[in-house]
Amino acid sequence: MQLEYFQMIDKIPNVDLEAKTLEANSTVPDESTVFEGHFPGHPLVPGVLMIETMAQASGILIMHTIDFEKIPLLAIVKEAKIRDFVGPGTKLEIKARIEHEGSGYAVTRAEIRSEGKRIANAQLTFTIMPFPAEGLQDTIKRQVAEMRADAV
Repeated sequence: MQLEYFQMIDKIPNVDLEAKTLEANSTVPDESTVFEGHFPGHPLVPGVLMIETMAQASGILIMHTIDFEKIPLLAIVKEAKIRDFVGPGTKLEIKARIEHEGSGYAVTRAEIRSEGKRIANAQLTFTIMPFPAEGLQDTIKRQVAEMRADAV
């Protein structure tokens, strides 16, 4: 996990296209400039970054189901719950499942756990559109391939 660069997923050990699920892992870094302000002397991952973590896992899953031909962009966060707080060094397990897809949208359910305890969960809606910049598709494919290779 590189908080400053919004790279929230470290590894993707499992993508099941038939079940439309993805499992990912991440470890909160021991140090980050994010912790300098959140909170001084008591570092915690901001809740919005936990939502981003679930959104990234969901987005990667959606891209797998459409063979990386388009990009899902987060449009709606619904029923989000931050159930606990995490700090430096925490190991996270992230799961995402597609509930609905079609008509240019996809809806997922995602959650984050640590040591079996649920940390956060949400229903997320994505708009699916063409890649907005040349080269972005190849960059994302390469990054996801590295996450999957690291998990082996």
